[in-house]
Parts: sequence; structure tokens; C-alpha cells
Amino acid sequence: MKINEIKKIASQHNITVGKAKKYELVRSIQEAEGNLQCFKSNKSAECGQDNCLWREDCD
Repeated sequence: MKINEIKKIASQHNITVGKAKKYELVRSIQEAEGNLQCFKSNKSAECGQDNCLWREDCD
């Protein structure tokens, strides 16, 4: 997912975008949605979220 799309989703959750990096925004979105903040944490094999919106970009 491109950063502009992520920023739009973050804004919908009232997350300040600023100069945050992609992984920071995604983790903030995950937290706001009540999910595990696992994006780019090398835990993708353990998270069990196969239908995650961020799965394609995660490792």
C-alpha cells in the first residue's frame, strides 16, 4: 500500500501524520483498531492475521 493511502487511513483514525514513517503509521493504525502492533516487527509468521490489510507489505 502506498504511503498516501496509509496517511488517509491514519487521518480517518485521527492519527497525526506529520513526518511519521510508513511502519509507524501502520502500527498506530493497528493500535487504533485494537489490533496487535506487529507491522514490520519480524513476527508476521506468529501474528495469525492472514487477512490483515498490511500483510502484503509485512515481514
